[in-house]
Amino acid sequence: MTEFETILIDTDERGIARLTLNRPDKHNALNARMIAELTKAADILGADESVRSVVLAGNGASFCAGGDLGWMREQRDKDRAGKMQESRALSAMFSALDALPKPLIGRVHGNAYGGGIGLMAVCDIVISVGTARFALTETRLGLIPATIGPFVVRRTGEGYARQFFFTAKPFDATFALRCGLVSTVTEAEQLDACVEAEIAEILKTRPGAVAAAKALCLELGGHSLSGLSERTAELLADRWESAEAAEGIEAFLAR
Repeated sequence: MTEFETILIDTDERGIARLTLNRPDKHNALNARMIAELTKAADILGADESVRSVVLAGNGASFCAGGDLGWMREQRDKDRAGKMQESRALSAMFSALDALPKPLIGRVHGNAYGGGIGLMAVCDIVISVGTARFALTETRLGLIPATIGPFVVRRTGEGYARQFFFTAKPFDATFALRCGLVSTVTEAEQLDACVEAEIAEILKTRPGAVAAAKALCLELGGHSLSGLSERTAELLADRWESAEAAEGIEAFLAR
């Protein structure tokens, strides 16, 4: 197995792979290294015929705090070509996880913001503790949830997305359940049991049929996201170039 710096992969004898975000000191915030490694992990796990399902989890207090602020500052300082390259890489990561030909189960043990909500949106099933809190806080930084936008809106619908997409208003697990972002809300001590219950059902199925059924869901959903990747990458790069983003990121880092 490939060695990684920001994630961990462990596969048990049943073929259940645990893909763990492993930047606990940064609340598992996404940076360039993690984006690249998650994309690579999706390729590896997707091609491994012994893998039946993947559990996406996080180490430390949070599931994922979104984009690393230092990484965002780096994008602000790049030229347009550099901004577009990183925006495309971010979009490609979400697309790779979204298209993973295995059931992807999100194990949300703590808070998720920004890109963390994007990771939840590309999971097939999301199990969350009731104490978790969520928000898309990009507009507070002068940014927008561009590359995750198609996945989140597809998951929740436009009506729900309008309630938190641009207000940056935090919401709880009950609202996340109601809008479809979360599949099951449970107590912390029951989190792993709920994940195992989903795995038990998956292991009763045939992997080839599951992969085909997942592909069918993506097709029948009527949401072709491939054409949106370039557009959302452009929108994110636009915001990285804005004065609002420069001020918002610096203000947050100065706190």
